[in-house]
Amino acid sequence: MVGEGSTGKHCSGCDRDLSFGAFAKDRNRRDGLQARCRECVAAYSAQHYRRRREAMGKQVREKVAVPAGHKLCRACGEVKPHSEWHRNATASDGLSTRCKACRAIKGRQGHLMRQYGITEAERDALIAEQAGVCCICLAALPEHVDHCHKTGRVRGVLCFSCNAALGQFKDRPDAIRRAAAYVEGNAWKPTLVAPGVYQLPS
Repeated sequence: MVGEGSTGKHCSGCDRDLSFGAFAKDRNRRDGLQARCRECVAAYSAQHYRRRREAMGKQVREKVAVPAGHKLCRACGEVKPHSEWHRNATASDGLSTRCKACRAIKGRQGHLMRQYGITEAERDALIAEQAGVCCICLAALPEHVDHCHKTGRVRGVLCFSCNAALGQFKDRPDAIRRAAAYVEGNAWKPTLVAPGVYQLPS
């Protein structure tokens, strides 16, 4: 009860006498203020939220102390400085919801699925089947997923050089075979039989 000339109010939650500013407004009450202070209301809401999430079998996020100039990434669970975040003008704090590292991982996952229709786990399984090396040169680390541009079928994971070489040959097996023969010293010179038409030796 707020007496005339009073400068504060008693909280029924924490049993303290506090200033009016410590209470949120409530038009349904005679004094226009909630019976519990803002701290008690927030604590009750947090407890209610926790019980509701646990009843639904969902994970309850623990509150983490975040120093000034830092933000908690809910994806990796790490507190990182603002320099580790991309800007987002629409967010309340002006930062993305995920840190740069997590956004990069998400971006790679999305690229694999959009471009090749595979997950990171499926790509890693391909690399394991290749014994961890490029399946053409059998030496370099496989980093680029290779696929047939006609059918979209994923063929394997290649190193940068071998992947670029296939692109230069435009995936033409006949040109690749002639290149192999050329490197081995068996260069077959084509004969011009008509304008723009060449005949290879049998």
